[in-house]
This record gives sequence, C-alpha cells and structure tokens, in this order.
Amino acid sequence: MPLDMSNQPELKLPFESTRALLAKWRKRDANKTAIVDLDQDGKSITWGQIAAEADRIAQFLNERGVRPGDKVALLSDENIEKLIVWMGIWRYGAAVCPLNVEMNQVHLVEILAGIEPTLTLWHTDLDGPSLTAGLKTPSISFSGWRAASTGDARSDELFTVLAAYENGTGAGVDSENGPEDLSCIFCTSGTTSKPKSVVYNHMAYWLNGLNTLDMLGLSEDDKTLEYRSFGWNSAQILSLMPWLQTGLTMHIAKRFSRSRFFAWVRDHEITFSAGVPTVVNMLLNEPPPESERNVPSLRLMTCSTAPLSPDQWKLFESMYGVTLLQLYGMSEAGWICGNRHYRRQMGTVGPPARHQEFVILDSDEAECPPNTEGEITVGGPQTCIGTISPEGAFEDLSDEHIKTGDLGIKDDDGFVTVTGRTKDLIIRGGVNIAPLEIDNVLMQNPKVREAAAVGVPDRIYGEEVIAYVAVKGGETLGEEEVKSWCSDFLPDFKAPKRVFFMDDLPKSDRGKVRRGDLKEIWTKSETD
Repeated sequence: MPLDMSNQPELKLPFESTRALLAKWRKRDANKTAIVDLDQDGKSITWGQIAAEADRIAQFLNERGVRPGDKVALLSDENIEKLIVWMGIWRYGAAVCPLNVEMNQVHLVEILAGIEPTLTLWHTDLDGPSLTAGLKTPSISFSGWRAASTGDARSDELFTVLAAYENGTGAGVDSENGPEDLSCIFCTSGTTSKPKSVVYNHMAYWLNGLNTLDMLGLSEDDKTLEYRSFGWNSAQILSLMPWLQTGLTMHIAKRFSRSRFFAWVRDHEITFSAGVPTVVNMLLNEPPPESERNVPSLRLMTCSTAPLSPDQWKLFESMYGVTLLQLYGMSEAGWICGNRHYRRQMGTVGPPARHQEFVILDSDEAECPPNTEGEITVGGPQTCIGTISPEGAFEDLSDEHIKTGDLGIKDDDGFVTVTGRTKDLIIRGGVNIAPLEIDNVLMQNPKVREAAAVGVPDRIYGEEVIAYVAVKGGETLGEEEVKSWCSDFLPDFKAPKRVFFMDDLPKSDRGKVRRGDLKEIWTKSETD
C-alpha cells in the first residue's frame, strides 16, 4: 500500500540534531543532572558534562577514521557510560548499533559480523576480545567514566583517551545527524534463535519521541526511571528520546528490582516510571507493606509489550494511587497506539499514535469499519526503514505498511483493543477464538498469578482449547475449580478443556508469554 507522506500532523517540536540538543541543554543549565545510574551508587552526569563528553567522542571518532553515517557497534549492559558513548556517536552523526548483550553469544558474534561496523566499542564487563575476534575493523574497550582520574582504568580504554583531551576538544567538529540519516540498528530478541535486525533513521526516532511526549505529557521538570535494556526499541522511544528532546533527568538501572523500586522512587522523587506486564503483575501479586507504597511524586507508569486486563489495571491504580497507561508498539513500527494522560480507556491500548498511519485490514486487505476485527497495519516515516533477516537479507520497508500480526478493533471513539495474534488464533470447529480473551478471564481469578490459553490438535474439532496456569504463592487451585471459573464467563466452546499448572510460564526477555513453548510442552507431555 503506497504511503501518503503528506498526512503527518504538524510537529510539536521541530527536528533538531543531537549536537544541537546537547548544546541547548548545556546552555540552559549546564549543572542540571542529566542521568543518574542507580546501580553505581547514584553516579550521575550533568547536561554540561555529557555535552562535553559527546564533543570529545566526536573528535575521537573523527581521528579514528569513522565517518558520519558509519556504523559503530556498542556492546554493554545498561550503565551511564553506555549512554554517554551513545550520545557521542549520535552527536558526531554516526549510527549506533546497541546489540543486546543478553542474547546468545554465538548469535551476537554473527550479527556483529553481519553489521560490519567501522568501529566496535565494548564495556570491560564483557569478553570483548571473544566477541570481536572475527571482525576486520578495530575495537576499543571502555569502563568507568572518570575512572582515568583515579588511576583505575587502563591507558588504552576510551574514557582514558578522552580524559587527555583538553576542554572544548571536539566542539569544532561540525558533523551532526540529519533527519534522514541512519540512526540505529538493533535486534528484536535472540535468547534462543538468531534474531532479525531493525534499521531506523533519525526522523523515525524523533516522531516516536513526540508520540511519547503526547501520551505522557513529560516536560523538562520530570524525573524518569528506566530499568530495561536500551537495546530494545521500547526503552529507546519511551525513555531515551523524551529525555533528549526535553532535557529532563533520567534514572537508569540494569534490571527491575521489587525490593528497591519504591526506595528509588522516594529517594529520587521519580515522576514517571516505565512498566511492563511482568512488573505490574509482580507489584500486584507481591505488594510491599502498605506503609512502603506511599510514593507521592510518582504520577504515571506505563504498561506495554503485552495487553493488560481492565481488572489488573483498576486494581493497580487503587492499590498504589498511580495512573497507569497501556501503550502498544512493536520493534519495526515504534508506537502504534497509546492511552494518553489526558484521554484513556481501560481495557484498550488507546487511540492510534499521533505520528502513525494506522489501518485495520480484513482478509481481503480492505479497511475495516469501526467495531470490526481485522489485522492491524502501520506505516509512515515513524516506522523503521527496513529489517535485516537472520541470513543477512535487507528488506526495504520505507514505503510499506507493516503488518503487525496483531488482530484489533477500533471503536467509534477511536480507541483500539488488541484481540490477539493472527498466529495464536485457535480455530476450533471452524470458529476463530482469540486466546487473549481466555487469558483475561483466567487472570480475573484472585488465585491466579499468570495464565495463558493455547490451541492444541484435536481429532474432532481440529483444535481444542487448553490453559496453563501459575498459582499465587500461598494459594491452592485445582483443574476443576479453574474450569468452573471459566464456565461462568465463557461459552462452552471457548472454555479450556484441560488445565495444566506450572510454577512460571515461559516468557521472552520482554515479558511476553511464549505460547509456542507451551504448545511444545503439551506435545512433549502427550508423547512421553
């Protein structure tokens, strides 16, 4: 489907380069804290410091023969140094490739070689020599920012080299990123199988950042919290871009910590925190004592990567007094839909994002009328420009609407409900059943911690519905009790015919239940 590029609404913030933004925030208030690393005892950097470091990195890249537009691989877990380096790469006008270091190392090495970076920068916490051994281009390690001044860093590490530069070094390097320039190449996942890579330009990031600002209403006065990998598109567009576009203060951690979360929020007066269903469920199922839940500064949390049931949503808000916003996106498209801080509807993923060409198509690829289920497709300049397959083939998506694989309905008020995945549909006796509807019923049971329905082969109906359930700690639950619960809310043909219990359901590194794994578990149990 050809795109009408003239349909984009007026930009609330005109595009600016990373170089221009860093200079702007340094001029506004050089001493304002830009980033706080919660895993390094609150180690922080100001906007003035990060702008100066980015200039030094620009000079370093220029001296090393990296050209604007070249690809620079960035291998690191989440820390303040990673983001300093990232900003330096963007400030220079090169593209960053922040590969997820949690993925299978064999795949990581293969993907790194396939990207063919001009330079690779790796954190000393990793086995950099092994990861970069097959590359024909140079690599350099980095460790603690400012470690050179204490004598704790090797002389050939990046920040040691940068420390030798005089103040103002690199400020005269006039290269910078433009809206159509290559911005980032990242991987979708890859814990068990080799993933594909997604390619973005800077305008796509800019528009997705504007979508986040529209949904959350963030400003320079906010203090945000992100504890997910910046190798994921979600963390990049939910946290990194609004931080860069507004000059707010961002707090980062390597992982979510239930025991530390509320202390983080109270001690640093966090106003907004990222969220995913796993975190929301953890806070619902294992809440801290009521006396520890008082976090008056926290006005907003989000939930994305998987749908959230209305009952979970309501319970969370009543338990913590924090507004929760369900958002919806994907690696290849950025934000697709999102509830707004000024307009929301529980049980939905909100209206389509402001900078998104959103269409629901039927099986004949005609646009569905309101209240009719079809496949969600998205397009426009805020989507990726292409993907790279595990085999290295590039697919150009710059003039295409992307099929998400998600089924959805848009109501008369413009709110969208995701009803399931096309590949997850259970076809029982010729009738399509969305497992998400069954999941939501199961999750309403107060004894259930997590649950998922899947379809398995059946000789009569083609497929039959079964469910896997994890029970909350301290509770007991039997198969007949679960089946009885479902029969009160679902017609017989949708109700699970078998229920299996697990300690934890298999999930991806983003917290999504792997229904395919559940089907494999069922198949193995039937053949054993």
